[in-house]
Amino acid sequence: MSVESAFNGLQVKMNVNPEEIQRLNAVYQFNLSEGKVYQVSFNDGHVNMENGEKLDPQCTLQLSDENVLKLIDGSFNTTMAFMTGKLKVTGDIGLALKLQSALEKYK
Repeated sequence: MSVESAFNGLQVKMNVNPEEIQRLNAVYQFNLSEGKVYQVSFNDGHVNMENGEKLDPQCTLQLSDENVLKLIDGSFNTTMAFMTGKLKVTGDIGLALKLQSALEKYK
């Protein structure tokens, strides 16, 4: 599965069943392998995914394509990845924790 199709699938799941993301209002940026950038914005129970840098992110996550797919499907230990350098977070780390919690609800 490609990263883009994984993000699109997640976007559909979340928009169909937005109860778990109602209070999440933030823009996340994913800096991936080979310079690929995706932004996921949450706004009052609605999720939108964009290619490239269009908005000002509050939280940026840098990781490989393989690891972002694991993050989306719930098989990625973010704490261990952060400690071993497989995941780098800039901006609001609290938002990164909220994202992980939200993703767990949609695996």
